[in-house]
Amino acid sequence: MSYIENPKTRNSGIVCAIPQKGTCPNKCEDCFFQSGRSYLEPLEDNLPNMPNQLQTYGRLVRINDGNDSNIEYEKWVIDTEIYPMKFYNTAIPKNLERFDAPVVLTVNPGRMTDLDFHKLAFIPDNLMFVRVRVDMWNLDIVVRPVVQYYSNLSVPIVLTFMAYFNTANRIPFTNEHYYKFRKRTLNSYWAITTDAWRSVMKYWENTKYEKWVYSCGKIEGELGITTCRHCGNCLREYFATIERLRV
Repeated sequence: MSYIENPKTRNSGIVCAIPQKGTCPNKCEDCFFQSGRSYLEPLEDNLPNMPNQLQTYGRLVRINDGNDSNIEYEKWVIDTEIYPMKFYNTAIPKNLERFDAPVVLTVNPGRMTDLDFHKLAFIPDNLMFVRVRVDMWNLDIVVRPVVQYYSNLSVPIVLTFMAYFNTANRIPFTNEHYYKFRKRTLNSYWAITTDAWRSVMKYWENTKYEKWVYSCGKIEGELGITTCRHCGNCLREYFATIERLRV
């Protein structure tokens, strides 16, 4: 099976790898991976999707841009040991310290998105950053508490701004003006406007939290850039984590 590159990470120094078959059991709403709009469709024909060693030479490998690295973890460690530089993605807040490389945790997956978030009592040294799913109606309930909680523990927070293919029962009527239907990487979605994105990020400017808060994508919004080439969060925090693990 030939490797298929994620167009979002193209030319960024990051290569994606998915060792599993099938869809993710977390079943987060509006997840591109299992919505039928993934670059790997049809999934039954294109998974696992694993680059070879030559394709990853000098590059950072992102394990599981789809699915979850904390499911059957022991198998994936063996399958990915050929990659000297790698990090894992998971939305399951357990046993993070057992990963043999840095790990990113999504703290408000699935039905938690607008209601609550995982609060790690113990911060493992290999935690790269936490990822929080952001919309314009979960800021007070989830996003700002996430920033306060994790920045006080010196953990970087990356804000992933949600986009919606089907707005039915997803975007509250009072928030519709914050979103515009536009193309992102491959598909078109109702995505946050530039002004709304800037208002969210501006909240932490000139505060003690600012240095810990980043946006996934250089600038979100209809004027923005969402590809990894113009972001750099994962590269920066991967090497920061590796340096921390040296101590």
